[in-house]
Amino acid sequence: MTGLNIIRDCLDAMLHPSVRYDAMTSARHRAFMAPRLLGSLAAFAAFPVYLVLRGAPTALEVTAFAWLIAPILLSYFLSRTGRYESAQIMSSLAVASLVMMVAIFTGGIASFAAIWLVVVPIEAALSASRRIVVAASTIAIACVAVLVTLTALDWLPASEAGASHIVFMTFGIASATLYAAGLAFGAESLARTSVSLLNVEEDRYRLLARHMSDVISRHRPNGTVQFISPAAETLVGVQPQRLFGHGLFDRVHVADRPAYLTALSDAARGGEARSVEFRLRRDGARGEAGDFIWVEMRCQPLEEAADRSAPANHETEVVAVLRDVTDRKLQQQALEEARIVAERADASKTRFLATMSHELRTPLNAIIGFSDMMAQEDVLMLDAAKRKEYAQLINDSGLHLLSVVNGILDMSKLESGSFELAPEPFAPRPALINCCNLLALKASDSGVDLITDAPKDLPEINGDPRAFRQILLNLVSNAIKFTERGGSVTVTAGVDLAQLIVRVRDTGVGIAADDLARIGDPFFQAGETYHQRRHEGTGLGLSIVKSLVGMHGGEMRVQSRVGEGTTVTIALPLDYTPPHAMPSNITPLNIAPRSASSETIHQVKKSA
Repeated sequence: MTGLNIIRDCLDAMLHPSVRYDAMTSARHRAFMAPRLLGSLAAFAAFPVYLVLRGAPTALEVTAFAWLIAPILLSYFLSRTGRYESAQIMSSLAVASLVMMVAIFTGGIASFAAIWLVVVPIEAALSASRRIVVAASTIAIACVAVLVTLTALDWLPASEAGASHIVFMTFGIASATLYAAGLAFGAESLARTSVSLLNVEEDRYRLLARHMSDVISRHRPNGTVQFISPAAETLVGVQPQRLFGHGLFDRVHVADRPAYLTALSDAARGGEARSVEFRLRRDGARGEAGDFIWVEMRCQPLEEAADRSAPANHETEVVAVLRDVTDRKLQQQALEEARIVAERADASKTRFLATMSHELRTPLNAIIGFSDMMAQEDVLMLDAAKRKEYAQLINDSGLHLLSVVNGILDMSKLESGSFELAPEPFAPRPALINCCNLLALKASDSGVDLITDAPKDLPEINGDPRAFRQILLNLVSNAIKFTERGGSVTVTAGVDLAQLIVRVRDTGVGIAADDLARIGDPFFQAGETYHQRRHEGTGLGLSIVKSLVGMHGGEMRVQSRVGEGTTVTIALPLDYTPPHAMPSNITPLNIAPRSASSETIHQVKKSA
């Protein structure tokens, strides 16, 4: 092994720099140089022995030995230039020329040297080049034809072999056999190198396929899987073998299957890369229920399947790369939701400005107008009754303006997190009765019946009594405002498990299903424009209610149908325990909507 390593190191040192980093090409260059160097050195070493045994050589013998030593020049040429094909053709010409020259003087086609013509195409086969093999075969056949013709026409000079014909024949056959053996060993070395390189490449690609996060798959145009990389187990949660055939297709979301098959079919027919995103079912760990993930698949036709030699009815296969893009999809959805929220915020700002311009200007105009009239009472000759009426109107406008400003300030405190609860034990029934009594006059003036149903045995609850009264005042006032004359508002209270349930039901105008999804946004009011609404208000009533209920750890539901009325239900815990640290922002509760066969229910608020 040491001797072989030394020879290999010497051959590697002779390689041209352009092929040292290509294992297969380097092996071919070594296979070319090795037999020629060894053959030349063997001929050079045998020449003295031949002189001892034979004596003084003839000119033909000297020429033959010179040609046997000459291949070392071809090895030098290849080492310096790296031109493998040129070196092979020159070698074929050199061998054929030597054989022709020796055969012409030793019997033509019957010469011992003629067998060397067989070596010419065999040697060219090591190049793995069809052009070189054809050229070498043509040279060998041409030499054979020339020798046959010269022998048949008896145009050959007298043979100098004489009685040594048997010796020369033995030498020719033996030398050709040895050289062919060298070529065989070179071919075997090339084959072994090729197999080794192929195994290395397969191991490298297998290693890459095993450790890549992306999944590589091979498909027929109908979507069936012929191969899929081991990374599929990480992506889908099952062994790759279960995805063969239609296993992968069965996991594609039903709505995305047409796009999946279309991408594969277009890639197979169009010859261009295609990209598609679809949902893929992934199994959960330890038998847990699976979920769908978003996958991006880039597919293109397999190059070897696009070979021109393939039959006309050959199906072009497709290779695809699958990548988990669930996080990207979630980011896109988050961006889309943020865009919608921003648009709603902009629309809310516009509505807020439009609403506030009316809600603030109307009482201010009344205050300014009537105060100006009272300032000019001598000119206008106002009597005491008029002055009292104007003063009452100014007072009412001021109170209305104060309520608007208080609502805005309360909402700002709730959204900024600066609104603090002061929980303490209190009886909810007296607070409920008191709030209804405060609004009884308003209900009477509006022609609405206010009905209160609160059991006397309602237990005490732990909470903020000021916030509780504000919740009730907003709910009842809102119900009265949106109930037509002749209608009714019913306030009931009860206990369900560990919660106090307060329900305010009216027979008013109700809320449309489209607006129910928006109820809960500050300053939102049902209807698209101010002129479509017949009732005043800033749209903060139920926003404040919902935030206060949420701060108590409770829940609010709104159930409504247009023309039939609205029912607002709040559930507060009987024993509220304040958190150790309040969050910086109070986020309204995200309570899933409920549905019923006869009514539309949303756990959101009705706008004031």
